[in-house]
Amino acid sequence: MAQGQTAELDQAYSAVSANYKGADEDFHQFCGALRRRSPIMRGNLLTEHFGVPTNAAYDRDRPTFTLFRHADIAAVLRDAENFTSGFIAEGLGAFFDGLIILAMDGEQHRRARGLLQPAFMPKVVNRWREKIDRIVRTEFLEPLARQGWGDLMPFALNFPIRAIYAIVGFPEDDPEAIRRYAASALAILSGPQLDPAKAAEARTRAIEAARSLYDVALEVTRARRATGSEGDDLVGHLLRATFEGRMLDDHEIATFVRSLLPAAGETTTRTFSCMMTLLLERPALVERVKADRALIPKLIDEVVRFEPVATAKVRQAAKDLEIAGVAIPRGAMVQCIVSSANRDETVFERADEFDIDRKQMPSFGFGYGVHMCIGHYVAKAELAAALNGILDLMPDIRLDPDMPPPSITGAQLRGSAAVHARWD
Repeated sequence: MAQGQTAELDQAYSAVSANYKGADEDFHQFCGALRRRSPIMRGNLLTEHFGVPTNAAYDRDRPTFTLFRHADIAAVLRDAENFTSGFIAEGLGAFFDGLIILAMDGEQHRRARGLLQPAFMPKVVNRWREKIDRIVRTEFLEPLARQGWGDLMPFALNFPIRAIYAIVGFPEDDPEAIRRYAASALAILSGPQLDPAKAAEARTRAIEAARSLYDVALEVTRARRATGSEGDDLVGHLLRATFEGRMLDDHEIATFVRSLLPAAGETTTRTFSCMMTLLLERPALVERVKADRALIPKLIDEVVRFEPVATAKVRQAAKDLEIAGVAIPRGAMVQCIVSSANRDETVFERADEFDIDRKQMPSFGFGYGVHMCIGHYVAKAELAAALNGILDLMPDIRLDPDMPPPSITGAQLRGSAAVHARWD
């Protein structure tokens, strides 16, 4: 790898981690105590207590209510009429000129989702699996396997980026450019800042990064349209997509691709770090999964329940309403702590235990309702490819006893900073 581009990418990822790490206390324990004591808290838990931003622009004068229980959060996330997402255009969406599917409501969201969703369904993603597997194994794991030991996080940071840009349809002959684009995408996630001394500079960097990503996505889209819109990659699918007689234009495709890229690699990186931490802490489970690869989907689902990367989803009340007996005024922000809901003891038996054999119940790691993560099948395919490759090429992988054990941290965007392992 080119040293300069690799360093730039590492720094961008570290900056995102630092921005969302928050107060140094046990996030699950803190939220669990609140969940059991009171179903709803007046106030902004993530920002005012843990000191991390959300995708909503922070306004001290706008009332915020924080939810912890599974039932309350499920009700909010599936009710897109009374709990809206348009406010995201003022927060994280501001770095995308407000054009981000997460910030769409109602008919606008329904039509956008109708055009985009077919390109992310399992029958399409399954056709990408061979390419994902090849990238993961030949470009990353085979060289790493010969090393015999090391931190898995450089692999975790780079393989999802390489895979997602390939299946989107970016040219594959310039890896340095891809790492540069990925660093720009991460700069967008660092845009929301609570520290006024950092906010202006971070905003400028985020807006510049978003513009540069749009330009390159538009270039790729126009080039593909000029050659006939063929191909099985994402841009090819979007160029041919129709919904209720309408097709996407180049600007819409480039805008969507730009909004996809910041989270597409970063979320998979953090989920991989949690997956490998939780797995390698349990050597018997490593052996069991190695012997029965059909357990990998269950393992991934339990990782996403037990340690969702994004700990919260935020919505805005569209009218005066009530949650758990508490009056919520129109315009108030409703912060749903999904990591708390995923460990609600009234829904999940032994909720604080990691158990891939548990009865499957709805959890919210990939979202819920109309704003369910559009790329979650892709993320699962990438994670499965990575784990299968590791178990094939590093069959005796284990935590390195000479290095600090991995630790999952973060008040928002959780993950392990390092996962040191050995294999023969």
